[in-house]
Amino acid sequence: MTKLTCFKAYDIRGRLGEELNEDIAWRIGRAYGEYLKPKTIVLGGDVRLTSEALKLALAKGLQDAGVDVLDIGMSGTEEIYFATFHLGVDGGIEVTASHNPMDYNGMKLVREGARPISGDTGLRDVQRLAEAGDFPPVNEA
Repeated sequence: MTKLTCFKAYDIRGRLGEELNEDIAWRIGRAYGEYLKPKTIVLGGDVRLTSEALKLALAKGLQDAGVDVLDIGMSGTEEIYFATFHLGVDGGIEVTASHNPMDYNGMKLVREGARPISGDTGLRDVQRLAEAGDFPPVNEA
């Protein structure tokens, strides 16, 4: 089990390379999918140069967990909340580090009804699964 220091009280943020990278993004996507079991989520990202690569890895992890991903492109967190609620999907993830420096990135997670996922509403469970990395085999059918 690998301790993931990018998990904070209310979201995921970390220095690129050390605390957050594409492998970790895949594990977070897979853990989100395995824990919440959503059918469909929306995915967006901010203007940071690393957001697109992290989004792709996150989407792959989600898809490997059987989740349909609607990529809404470049977005702000408020647009993820809006799209999750307006489209009636099961959740959403915004790739962003908010106000942190450019060598950071992160993620904000929401569930159905655009309800935020934080430490006491599921984020610790997603962290536990991502750290363990013990996922069922991918169904390639």
